[in-house]
Amino acid sequence: MLTLDPPTGPDHVVEDVEEELAAALPETQGSRFFPMLQRLAWHLVAFVLLGAAAYILWREFHEISLGQIAGAMRAWGWDSVLLALGLSATSFLLMGTIEWLGLRWAGARIAVRSALAGSFIASAIAHSLGANLIVSGAIRARYYAKHGITLRQVAATTLFHGFSFTVGLSTLAGLALLLAGSQNIAAVSRIANPVADGLGAILLAGVGAYVVLCATLRRPLRGFGHSVKLPSVRVAAAQLTIGAVDNAVAAAIIWVLLPSGAVDYFTFVGAYAPSVVVGLVSHVPGGVGVFEGSISTLLRGLEPAGLAAAFLGYRLFFFVLPLLIAGVALAADTVRERPSKKI
Repeated sequence: MLTLDPPTGPDHVVEDVEEELAAALPETQGSRFFPMLQRLAWHLVAFVLLGAAAYILWREFHEISLGQIAGAMRAWGWDSVLLALGLSATSFLLMGTIEWLGLRWAGARIAVRSALAGSFIASAIAHSLGANLIVSGAIRARYYAKHGITLRQVAATTLFHGFSFTVGLSTLAGLALLLAGSQNIAAVSRIANPVADGLGAILLAGVGAYVVLCATLRRPLRGFGHSVKLPSVRVAAAQLTIGAVDNAVAAAIIWVLLPSGAVDYFTFVGAYAPSVVVGLVSHVPGGVGVFEGSISTLLRGLEPAGLAAAFLGYRLFFFVLPLLIAGVALAADTVRERPSKKI
């Protein structure tokens, strides 16, 4: 049974989580954690979504040349490139803030700088490899061990991070769909105005219900063999606020690289948010292809070369460069720790 109770002290944070996270680590996961039937089902979903994405991307972009894409990238200008890089750095900084809050909620005391570094390494690598909770949890366990943070605290922090992302994305998507619906989103996308309004209201109602539960529910939520004790209402408010801003900043990386006036920001976010979810559900590493195919389907009338260039810039600034930096940082940290282990 997985129990995430609020910490009552440094040594009592999460009940029976160590085995759950250990089962999630790459070297120990087995049939108990991923039953064969479940694996096959997810592989089928990934195959179908990837195939659909490949067709959509071919349909949208097969007539453009590499020269046209290169021309669209040259049209960014250094101001757009620097802005995209700054937005990417800001997003990782916000993720690090959530990480620090999660560690404190789990009863771990760690310097903000160390939490930011651990979050960056875990998030940058997990974004690109996929299976975010499993991969990021394994990396956190490796990085935070030297700080005396237990595996149970790592598990709590990883799940806290996942909850923050979910409520933050839901908040952003709900607000964006309602605002875009009022601006006639159907004119520039394949989302009808009533659908945008309805989905936006549902998402915000779900976030509101989460906050109300955090404010009123004192006993753990139970289901599917697990129990979770929700955080306080103040922590929940911080989760959805920082999570929403983080996702808004990440969406802006693509938006600032699109041709000027191509689509308004809220309409773009209305397509971005569900595309992130589709990419995650696909289990394709980084949602590559599936994410882009979903946005291309939901938005219409965008100049193909400009959209393709924006996708490439997003992958470069938010995935490839952070992955390279995180890989070097993790390797350097591993080398630096080796001598102390021999003593």
